[in-house]
Amino acid sequence: MDSNEVLQLFKKYDAFLQGHFLLTSGLHSPHYFQCARILQHPEPAERLGKSLAKKVSGYLDSKNIDAVLSPALGGLIIGHELGRALGCRAVFAERQDGRMRLRRFSLKAGERVVVVEDVVTTGGSLLETAAIAREAEANIMATCCLVDRSTREIPALAGLVSLAKVDAVAYDPAACPLCKQGTPLIKPGSRQVSKGSF
Repeated sequence: MDSNEVLQLFKKYDAFLQGHFLLTSGLHSPHYFQCARILQHPEPAERLGKSLAKKVSGYLDSKNIDAVLSPALGGLIIGHELGRALGCRAVFAERQDGRMRLRRFSLKAGERVVVVEDVVTTGGSLLETAAIAREAEANIMATCCLVDRSTREIPALAGLVSLAKVDAVAYDPAACPLCKQGTPLIKPGSRQVSKGSF
């Protein structure tokens, strides 16, 4: 799948939303990619997983991957589908006491791991999840996502593989024109931000 096909799939499943959204990163945007609307359907979820696996495999020096690691909740389903396509187990990190942790799984030193997220804006969740693999002394073979909407290069994620790279506007809350217009702010993601964090 190329970038245009991925975006058409998002539109088909009403997963490319327009409005005034609070992103997990804390930034505001008039656009939101709601991957759950696509990934709730097994057929397109499998298709996206296979397409991402094919693209990631082109960057690997070997097809032998031990695990796919993703952050819950957003990366969980695509992590599972990518694991299926790569023929390895899929594990996920969860936020506990404000920090990403492997609560239900473990990684061993030397395991070959691919880290995946659904959408990347600032790369925060993906970087936190990759840090877990490094702490376990696993080898990160690739980092990837379905949609890369980052507006600047993230040095720590050099080589990020995505199915779609999009120019999606994101604003610092203090400079958000949608806030100034009084457009209601919506938080559709999996992690809630407290009122005091604006």
